[in-house]
Amino acid sequence: MDFTFTEEQQAAAEAARGVFAGVAPDAVPSPALTPGAVAETYDRALWARLAEADLLSLLLDARYGGSGLDAVALCLVLRESAGVLARVPLLENSAAAAAVQAYGGQEAKADLLARAGRGETVLTVAAHGRTGHDPAERAVTARQDGGTWVLDGVQTAVPWAYDADVTLVPAHTGTGRTLLALVPRGHEGVVLAEQFSTSGERLGELRLESARLAARDVIDTGGAWEWLRDLLATGTCALALGLGERVLRMTGEYTGKREQFGFPIATFQAVAVQAADRYIDLRAMEATLWQAAWRIASGAPGPLPAAGDVAVAKIWAAEGVRRVVQTAQHLHGGFGADVDYPLHRYHAWAKHLELSLGPAAAHEEALGDLLAAHPLA
Repeated sequence: MDFTFTEEQQAAAEAARGVFAGVAPDAVPSPALTPGAVAETYDRALWARLAEADLLSLLLDARYGGSGLDAVALCLVLRESAGVLARVPLLENSAAAAAVQAYGGQEAKADLLARAGRGETVLTVAAHGRTGHDPAERAVTARQDGGTWVLDGVQTAVPWAYDADVTLVPAHTGTGRTLLALVPRGHEGVVLAEQFSTSGERLGELRLESARLAARDVIDTGGAWEWLRDLLATGTCALALGLGERVLRMTGEYTGKREQFGFPIATFQAVAVQAADRYIDLRAMEATLWQAAWRIASGAPGPLPAAGDVAVAKIWAAEGVRRVVQTAQHLHGGFGADVDYPLHRYHAWAKHLELSLGPAAAHEEALGDLLAAHPLA
């Protein structure tokens, strides 16, 4: 393994830092004070700047106007976005477009990819199943009726569901295959109901009631959903890392200025030890993230499938980001709960990321299944 970033990957991260430099994490109402969504839609001005910087097309080939980069580059950009709580569907749009490029038909590629890379078409993914705890591919059934596919079922907590032009929905057939359906917004037989995340963002419960899709709008290639799910989970780990790093910096700045008994509290051993423990969490989150991203990007073989590395990364991300924000709240004292200070927003986002695509316990179970199926010598 070589975790040295290429010049192209570093350039993507540098471009992201420039775009996100002026983003304020408290640009929308506090989720603690807002009963519904903190905003009607995503940050469209920021979305346009990301498109201008070619950061929405990182994973796309040059023929679709993209940079032809990989999951590592995407995770570098996502890491930067989480530091400022950027309210854009960057992960979902990028991952969905990459899946269509890798597994979709020519018509779907021609219709979606170039426009998604320019930010003109927004893609998202229904990845949480019926309850958020069951496998997403089991929540929707798909059956063929002549030349069309008929979908029935429910997917919960779909991010940016009200803004996306197309939602990629995993579904299972009677023969046990998993498909990816490209469901347009407002399609007949599709019903959305509002849901809200802990971060105050508007999610959607997506209900499919005998929704019919042409064969061209269904990806029936083996492994497509599993690959997309792994990329989404790895991107979520990158978001957790970027958020955790920013929170630890905030904590260091605060404890370096806050004085007790005439000394900055950062000089107290109990404070320093807690901060050091959280630093170790972040380094473990980082190492496991790049291992997972490298496996996805390179396709390199290993003692376990790439899903094993993704599970390890998500376990560390889920538990690590929770510990980081909890320690930050503790070391900030009452100031951390002040809604005029952004730390409580990071705490809310961290809880959302911890549970997105499964908490640590779910990935521990998945890792156990992989170890049972692939005994290590």
